[in-house]
Amino acid sequence: MRKSQIRKYAKLLARVGLNVKKGQTVFIGAELDQPEFVQMVVEECYKAGAAEVFVDWTHQGVEKVAAKYRSLQSLSTLTPWAKAKWQYKAENYSCRLFIESEDPDGMNGVDQEKLANARQALYPQVKPFREAMENRHQWCIAAVPGRAWAKKVFPDLAPKKAEERLWEVILQTARADGDNPIAAWKTHNDDLKNRCAYLNGLGLKYLHYTSKNGTNLTVQLNDDGVFCGGQETTLQGRVFNPNIPSEEVFTSPKAGAVDGIVYATKPLSYMGELIENFSVRFQDGKAVEVKAEKGEDLLKKMIEMDEGAAMLGEVALIPYDSPINDTGVLFYNTLFDENASCHLALGRGFNECLKGFEKYTNEECKERGINDSMIHVDFMIGSKDLTIVGECKDGKKIPIFTDGNWAF
Repeated sequence: MRKSQIRKYAKLLARVGLNVKKGQTVFIGAELDQPEFVQMVVEECYKAGAAEVFVDWTHQGVEKVAAKYRSLQSLSTLTPWAKAKWQYKAENYSCRLFIESEDPDGMNGVDQEKLANARQALYPQVKPFREAMENRHQWCIAAVPGRAWAKKVFPDLAPKKAEERLWEVILQTARADGDNPIAAWKTHNDDLKNRCAYLNGLGLKYLHYTSKNGTNLTVQLNDDGVFCGGQETTLQGRVFNPNIPSEEVFTSPKAGAVDGIVYATKPLSYMGELIENFSVRFQDGKAVEVKAEKGEDLLKKMIEMDEGAAMLGEVALIPYDSPINDTGVLFYNTLFDENASCHLALGRGFNECLKGFEKYTNEECKERGINDSMIHVDFMIGSKDLTIVGECKDGKKIPIFTDGNWAF
């Protein structure tokens, strides 16, 4: 893989993903897989004007050992130094970049009950900092190849070849394989903006999903809800792209207002384990039954994390004929697989999916229908025959998706 092209990808993350401005603080979270690339990103952030850039290195193998040997009390404690770091990020509205490369099966064998209990205990301790940062800082999730991840995606290739091939598809799907990735993202953001404008002009009340695999789901939308996609803007007016790649137009539905059953069309990597061939049945807004050929216990534990974990926080619209799906690659990584076709998310919704959200407190956003939870887990439901029909507030029905793709 040519370093010059990878350098363009690093610049894209700094300039478009985060859109770092002069004097800002940047925190980068990364595994140990691609240190040379992380160094490139750090340099590009400084070139963009960052005053300071910090890298939080992690390693899945170390996390697995810690999960085995640390006590539940230790895992559940927010240490003074960890609290101080959260506070520093919140007070400085720091930019945050998350670079993923983990092994989708890397946490197999750990005590997921123990980890879930630790997350439940930690969440109330970090929630005030998260809420202080919400819509006030730029953030972005992107990816680089990890050796184990690459072998999972391309099992028939030698490790080095698999890594090179994964680099190729990451750059391709991130629109970072051409001469000017930044210009490519401007065009892409404009297209997503136009689709949002069309949907927001319809006055939609419901979305009804059907597919030959058995999916039959009705989702109610918020009265003052809006669709978003691509580029977002902080309350300070700074634009950024939270996901690279991203093909979605999304909104947060009315909490507790969904009924029917939906079948996942791709595996879900959650907490370092895979959940495969699963379905979720909703009644009166909550997931009341989940089934899975693999990882069913983990799926059940996920929707029990808190009261909002069993409710939807997001509906995202992505055409089946998307650049990611067109690669024919199953990534075993939510960042990519969720952008291959339509998905839903269990858990936390987005305040910015309410018109005039900046006037409301977090509590007021919840009162207006935005789901609250410690989790936000996307799972893929798009298929070649998926149909989505929108019902407007005046009762008029409008096709949104036909045969898996946009109907407009």
